Amino acid sequence: MNLAEFGPVCDEGWRRVSGTPGFLSEREARFLMLAAAAAPADGAIVEIGSFKGRSTVGLAYVAQRYGLGRVVAIDPHTSPSTTDPDLGSRRSSYEEFQESLRRAGVADAVEIRRAFSQEVARDWSRPIRLLWIDGDHVYEAVKQDLALFRPYLAPGAILAMHDVLGTWPGPLRVFVEDVLGSDAFGPAGCFKSIGWAQYRPADGSARRFRWRRRRLAVVARQLIPVALAGWKTTGLGRWRHRFWWRLLPHGTVDPARWAARVAIK
Repeated sequence: MNLAEFGPVCDEGWRRVSGTPGFLSEREARFLMLAAAAAPADGAIVEIGSFKGRSTVGLAYVAQRYGLGRVVAIDPHTSPSTTDPDLGSRRSSYEEFQESLRRAGVADAVEIRRAFSQEVARDWSRPIRLLWIDGDHVYEAVKQDLALFRPYLAPGAILAMHDVLGTWPGPLRVFVEDVLGSDAFGPAGCFKSIGWAQYRPADGSARRFRWRRRRLAVVARQLIPVALAGWKTTGLGRWRHRFWWRLLPHGTVDPARWAARVAIK
């Protein structure tokens, strides 16, 4: 990947994403596109939870531009569900999802798997370069999504999870317990509500990686009670939330520095 040209590519990707319904912020979308493009691993880009295609469009545009194969978009597109926004009288987001891909010009860059993640996992055998988990946010469901597809992460692959620092305790707990607490992962961080980590089974236990993961986990763990309470805090609880939140990284990601951080030497 040529980082010198990534800026314009990301700008064009965001232009297409911004016209797509969904809840991914601009900075989150740009980070996700960077992770897909710069992950130092071979394999598929896999998305669990597509809804109307906002993240799918960004991932597919990058995959199309850099010849990374088709994005595997996994979502049953059923409604209502525990975490998907209400679709009113409609029972599915599938037609709007397809329209989003067509409108953005990336339909041919997406392999649609209209099914639950556990159904897709039954016959999955391909290595994965980027695993984006944004499906059912209930703790058991997030834990299952990670457990089902983690065995297929290629060394150097990037795992990214949405709403880790949002209102849902499920993604936050899984990120703290199963990702930051695992020596199978090396560099890790948070960006807006995204938690990410690089799969490094060979050297994830190295002191430089373990120490940073544990430091991040100490801070992120303090937010679990806040998420369990629905982030409705007052008085001392609100002060504690703000204190720990500010200790987490939220700044803009520099593409060159981030790529250097996850480079396999």
